Amino acid sequence: MGQGRARREAYDRGRQAAAAARQVTADYRAAAERVRAQAGLLREEAVLTALDAMPVARIRDVTEGRARVAALEGADYRTVGRVHRAEVYELLRVPGIGRVSAEQAKSAAAQLARATAEATAVRIDPDRREPAATALLEALYPFVAAGPSLPTARQQAEALADALEPLLTAAAPTRSALRLALSGRRQREQALAALAEAAALLAGADADGTREVFAQATTDLLRLPGTSEQAWWEFTTRAAEFYTALGQLDHLGLDDAASAQGHLPDDLAAQVRAQPLDTSLLRVSLRGYQAFGARYALARRRVVLGDEMGLGKTVQAIAVMTHLAATGEQRHFLVVCPASVLVNWEREIQSRSALGAHRLHGPDRDLAADAWRRHGGVAVTTFETLRHLDAAAGPATVLVVDEAHYVKNAAAQRSRQVAAHAQRCGHVLFLTGTPMENRLAEFRSLLSYLQPDLLPDPGRLEALPSAVAFRRAVAPAYLRRNQDDVLSELPDLVHTDDWQEFSPADAEAYRDAVLAGNFQAMRRAAYARPEHSAKLRRLVEITGAALAANEKVLVFSYYRDVLGTVHERVLSALGGTAPVFGPIAGSTDPARRQETVDAFTEHPGPAVLLAQIQAGGVGLNLQAASVVVLCEPQVKPALEQQAVARAHRMGQTRRVRVHRLLTPGATDQRMLRLLDRKQRLFDAYARRSEAAETAPEALDVSDTSLARLIVEEEQQRLAAEKLHNP
Repeated sequence: MGQGRARREAYDRGRQAAAAARQVTADYRAAAERVRAQAGLLREEAVLTALDAMPVARIRDVTEGRARVAALEGADYRTVGRVHRAEVYELLRVPGIGRVSAEQAKSAAAQLARATAEATAVRIDPDRREPAATALLEALYPFVAAGPSLPTARQQAEALADALEPLLTAAAPTRSALRLALSGRRQREQALAALAEAAALLAGADADGTREVFAQATTDLLRLPGTSEQAWWEFTTRAAEFYTALGQLDHLGLDDAASAQGHLPDDLAAQVRAQPLDTSLLRVSLRGYQAFGARYALARRRVVLGDEMGLGKTVQAIAVMTHLAATGEQRHFLVVCPASVLVNWEREIQSRSALGAHRLHGPDRDLAADAWRRHGGVAVTTFETLRHLDAAAGPATVLVVDEAHYVKNAAAQRSRQVAAHAQRCGHVLFLTGTPMENRLAEFRSLLSYLQPDLLPDPGRLEALPSAVAFRRAVAPAYLRRNQDDVLSELPDLVHTDDWQEFSPADAEAYRDAVLAGNFQAMRRAAYARPEHSAKLRRLVEITGAALAANEKVLVFSYYRDVLGTVHERVLSALGGTAPVFGPIAGSTDPARRQETVDAFTEHPGPAVLLAQIQAGGVGLNLQAASVVVLCEPQVKPALEQQAVARAHRMGQTRRVRVHRLLTPGATDQRMLRLLDRKQRLFDAYARRSEAAETAPEALDVSDTSLARLIVEEEQQRLAAEKLHNP
């Protein structure tokens, strides 16, 4: 083969590769545009629905009273939506409406429509399978089915085409021996060098399997669900992945970068954005705020990720570990978590990454630890088992602590074990949605493991003049985002406090508990005599209505005996029409706990799951449920928040209704008043809040003091009642 022919063939291979790369990017853009177009239609429908519910009086507000709203109302233009749809000539038919008024009204309606569109998220409701929603799911399906490989293929295609095209332009003379011979010496040398560089680029792409990646991407982009029913089934089982893909392709109607970045100071946020993030070992796509959270942990090295429950702290931690593994910086990772979520961590690591997971728990923990030391990967262990892993000898240089508020007491043995491992690890990531539960000192205790120099000593917290100053001080070690800020598609969360007067039997049981000074008996007196319990009657009503609507129900109580009573009463009331799973208790084996959750989730119809709130409210994903019942208020607000977040979290597709069963004039009412102080403390210091700047010492209500205070108040109240009503 002559040199001229070899050069032509090399050039043609380069041109074909560039064309294939550009085809991948074109196909990707076309598929992405289909998603954006369908999302736009769905958003437009939502905007029109909102405008139809908006009274026309809002037009008067926008025009500062200039528009003649009364005349429009009299002509049945009672909503902004009606005005927005109307043509100017239609409004001119309204008595008292001239051209100026008509144009003012139309302009105001359009302005309200734009504002509504900016504040409207794309939400897909499986209970309203509208054509636009179905079309959007079908358009999203290729991106969900392919996962992160599609964006990666598009980036590779763009990079290859961008690199090849200028080289091919420079190498064009090599296609013809005559043209090459007639070129000047310098042009000829440049053409041959460009051809050689293009050939080397192609050889590298072939060695990396780039052509196969492009072929797979082309196939993936043509993949569609077999039927619309399959598209909806995929969505109900993988809603979080659909919304993640939608968030990457369309801004969902809401785009608040400051919220996604946890309102960090500008210089710190810029440092985090500059941090590279290698996701090649991840098997899932990250949402924007999740990628930022992983970058924050990498850039700052020793931090608390305090995202509200349900935002995917686990996948952010996995992203940190996969980056360090992919870049060759680290090979051994250690995750410490409560036993209740051990199985879940194993599953998440195996399904969401290419890292190996080793369970350092149970009878085979020594064999698993040996395999981890030899091969690397992620060792997953519990707080209790951590003491068997020698901090000095273990190979881990990256430590992840889930539910890190478990180690807020620095004197506890598990806290000392975590501290010993944290001291020798370069990267430490604490995960907790509740960095403090009772007092500000708990927050400082967590930070002492990570970046202790950020805050003054425990006795001088008053040196920070306000909650705002506190949050600014801890920003280098604490990042939090809230659901309302970053999950624009999340369905509504509706809280209802169901107040039920004591029945005579309830009141008697409560009085006995108060006289005995038994706080725990006071809290569950409403269930002490089940056949006469007012709360139980209400619970059965709520459960029955939810099951009739084909919904799944979560029932939480702090007390195992209360759950036993609920189990008996709900089962008898249902008469076998729906299964009751659980109860999940603190003593339930982690594997059994996950099996129960899986069975509840996978059951095709309505069902009930019972759980102790301190067990079922931590680390479990229960998006299958849309009704949550809290049998009694909790001593710690975080327990209730965590329980609700099991259902109201990323991936939830239905509105979640929460019923808290309460009794007026008793322990429940007094607990709510006192616990509000704890919540305000958390909001001021650990959750971004512009209003609360209360001194921490004024809000220090410990569990023990709260119980003692309530018992004393109730004893005084009953004594006073007896005095006035002998």
